[in-house]
Amino acid sequence: MRFANQVAIVTGAASGFGEAIAKRLAAEGAKVALGDVDEAGGERVASEIESKGAEAIFVRTDVSRDAEVKALVDAAVARFGGLDVLVNNAGYSHRMMPMIQLPEAEWDRQFEVNVKSVYLGAKHAVPALVARGGGAIVNTASIGAVAPRPGLTAYNATKGAVVTLTRGLAMELASHKIRVNAVNPVASDTGFMKGAIGDQGLPDALRDALEKSIPLGRLATPEDVAASVCFLASADAAFLTGVCLAVDGGRSIS
Repeated sequence: MRFANQVAIVTGAASGFGEAIAKRLAAEGAKVALGDVDEAGGERVASEIESKGAEAIFVRTDVSRDAEVKALVDAAVARFGGLDVLVNNAGYSHRMMPMIQLPEAEWDRQFEVNVKSVYLGAKHAVPALVARGGGAIVNTASIGAVAPRPGLTAYNATKGAVVTLTRGLAMELASHKIRVNAVNPVASDTGFMKGAIGDQGLPDALRDALEKSIPLGRLATPEDVAASVCFLASADAAFLTGVCLAVDGGRSIS
């Protein structure tokens, strides 16, 4: 129970990586506050966590809105008495296309959801982490931040910014005993993929091509990412900060 008596916040927790992260943290003893714009999904995940005997709350949260991120942090502290772990996982992808064809509004939304959210999460969570004597922040970036491919240039740029934010915050917050790390997942067959590919999900031909580009021969699963996030947030990674861990089956070195 690596997170016994600890409190964690997970954004983007209504499905995909965030759902798996929240459930893994809860299974390892954490009390978890879930944030997402998907109210039905968020309530479902919170209920499923509680059905296993853990504690969870859901707060409807648009991570690009200052007041809503503050409300999520305030709710976690009020309900559970403090904060030990922040997982900035919420993200958004534009449809695959050449960058010069991307509408300006889509460009702006990419940076609001994927980058501004990390700033707002830290802005409101760091005081609560400091009050506990330290803690951990883990950000979900992407292997596209370090090994981009065509068609998702704006999305990959936001994840590059998350990598830099992670390293910069690690330097700024080390004196407060707050560690800041990130995971860089490869593609995963989750609902998130619909943002990039379309409502039909991942076509067989594209899945095959993606799997062939990954040395270990498969896509990431939400459980792969959850395991890595929980490692970085735990005392097992007590001497790691500023790390951006590739959860990619070797794609970034192939």
